[in-house]
Amino acid sequence: MCFSAEVDLVAGVAIVAIGADALRHVVVPAQRWLASLPLVLGVHLLIESVVWWGLEGRFAEDVWRFAAWWYLAIAFGVLPVLVPFAIAALEPQANRRRASLFIIIGAVVTVVLMYAVVRGPVDARIEGRHIAYQVDLWRGELIVLLYVVATCGSLLVSHHRHVRWFGSVNLVVVAVLAVIDQTAFISLWCAWAAVTSVMIAGHLRIVSEGRALPELAV
Repeated sequence: MCFSAEVDLVAGVAIVAIGADALRHVVVPAQRWLASLPLVLGVHLLIESVVWWGLEGRFAEDVWRFAAWWYLAIAFGVLPVLVPFAIAALEPQANRRRASLFIIIGAVVTVVLMYAVVRGPVDARIEGRHIAYQVDLWRGELIVLLYVVATCGSLLVSHHRHVRWFGSVNLVVVAVLAVIDQTAFISLWCAWAAVTSVMIAGHLRIVSEGRALPELAV
């Protein structure tokens, strides 16, 4: 997800700390899913630091392959469902059914992706300044598209204007980072994970302190 083991490690620790702060400012139970996202993203980075060091020869192959499996399990099995679920949980009842559609899409994506991971083969190698993971996917391009729809689409249909705004920015950033990542020059996903985590924690802090605008309140 990022361009070195050390950066993954530092970013992971920082994002986990941000996630802990986000959980401290949860006001209603429905916010816990949103607050958990920084923790998941932080742990994701920490796991990849192990993969980095393994591919560099600092850990045994069994260790880094185990870490790579869990890295993909979070990316493929958790995030496609957790992101739309966290957004849907904050929606008013009238909009929750529409938001739930993206949970269903995410669940379908999760089943297909995790089947590919469990079936194997799964491999990873360092390419330039990022790690390239190889998984044999059925209709890979379609699944990637549905992944983006599940994780970004839920933001775009939110009842809350600030969530829709972030969803639009997120869609652009994801597209740019995907192009950069394909060049194998560098990966900056960890930087965007940090920005996202700070925004989540900041929003929950504002809400918990009673300073949120009416539209931001959940």
